[in-house]
Amino acid sequence: MLKASVVSAVSAVVVVALSFLLNPSPEQHREQIKKAIAERSPVASVLGLGALTAFTSNYHPLGVASYATVNGRVVSIGFMGMVFVMQPEPER
Repeated sequence: MLKASVVSAVSAVVVVALSFLLNPSPEQHREQIKKAIAERSPVASVLGLGALTAFTSNYHPLGVASYATVNGRVVSIGFMGMVFVMQPEPER
């Protein structure tokens, strides 16, 4: 019983420590934003809109995770070394 508790506690500490260490950097967010925009629209890629969007993004670290915003909208979320770029919402 005690051994299982110790193993669980150590595992939790390792996962949290890895989350802090692997939290994506601002550069990783910007690179993924550029890639995603280029994949979604070749025209935007040629015009450099991905680079412009990435340049204007604001990085927000949360310790174990991070996110980037542009004009107050979340454009990417990062966790454990991975960055996920959000799909743009359709205009209304």
